Parts: sequence; structure tokens; C-alpha cells
Amino acid sequence: MYLVKRTTSNFLKILLIIGFGYFFWLMLKITLEYIPLKNDVSFLMIKQTEVTERTEYLYFFYTHVYTSIFVLLTGFLAILRKDFGLKNFHKNAGKIYISLILLFAAPSGIYMGIFANGGFLSKLSFVILGCLWWFSTYKAFNFAQQKKFKEHEQWMWRSFALTLSAITLRMWKVIIVYLFHPNPMDVYQIIAWLGWIPNIILIEYLILKKHL
Repeated sequence: MYLVKRTTSNFLKILLIIGFGYFFWLMLKITLEYIPLKNDVSFLMIKQTEVTERTEYLYFFYTHVYTSIFVLLTGFLAILRKDFGLKNFHKNAGKIYISLILLFAAPSGIYMGIFANGGFLSKLSFVILGCLWWFSTYKAFNFAQQKKFKEHEQWMWRSFALTLSAITLRMWKVIIVYLFHPNPMDVYQIIAWLGWIPNIILIEYLILKKHL
């Protein structure tokens, strides 16, 4: 029985790594579209009002895009450290992850949320997401400083659940557009909330059941 559970666990981990690798590659492709610096490609094509009227918008946008891809990677690698016994790697990856979110990714995300497509509901969701992302990451950092590592780990899981909204948001968008063909602005209002609320509910459930 133990061998079966161990085999199943390893199989699920492999699937998780493959799945994350695939979606990380898709996110990386999106990021690479903005290298070298471009203001007329992909998402920015529908943000020309902000691009032309707010000189600071592109700085916040590039900061968010360029740092978030490293946040995704370092967060996932830090999770895997248990399987490889890389304690120092986990610590260093965690420092990079936390620093990038607190100083760059979350503040720039909050700013961008203020100008999100889809009206007030979308803006509200993305601003809340950015604030919770910053807060949960800060709590993880604070508990690590106090050497309360169980609490640190739980808050890091909450933080990473919000980090994954970059992926889950796009997954929900594909599903909703394929099934229902809604108005584009309606899509933004829906995925703005679906991108992160199910993630955090799942993590809270797993923490409550002491799986994390």
C-alpha cells in the first residue's frame, strides 16, 4: 500500500511539473513579445489610451511583466525543494520571490489594476488581488523572520496561489470564451475574479485539512 501511494504521489508530481512547465512556457512567450521594449503588441494594443496619455503606465507595465515571470519560476522551484533536499536553494529562491513581489510585481500590479479593462468590477478585483498578493507575501516574510516556519509555509502557499492567478486567469478565459462566447468586456469582469478566488479557496481548504 505504501509503495502504491508513493508511486501515485510521484506520478502526480511529474504531472504537476509537466503542467506547470507547459503553462510557464506560454507565459514566457507572452513576456518575450515585449522584448525589446514595444508598446504596440499583444495586450498593449488595447491599452493605447493609457500608453499615450500616461507616461508612467509603460514603466509599471514592463516592471510587472518582467518581474512576474521570475516570480512564477522561483516560487515553483522553491516548492520543489523538498523533493530534492535543497534547503539553501529554497531559502535563496524564497528571498528572490519575496523581494520581487514586495518591491516590484505587486505594487505595479495594483497600479495596473486601477486601469484594468472591464469597468469598476474588474478594477476592484485586480486591486484587491494585488493587495492580497503583497500582504500574504509580507506575512510569509514576517513569519520567516520570526522563525515561525509553519506559518511561513502556509502564507507562502497563499501567496503562490495568488501568483498562479496569472495562469488560471488565462485558463478561465479560454474556457469561458470557448463555451459561452460572451462580450469581451464581460469576459474581463468574470475572469478578474475567477482568476484568483478559486485558487485561494482551494489553498485555504488544504491548509484547514492540514494537507499543507
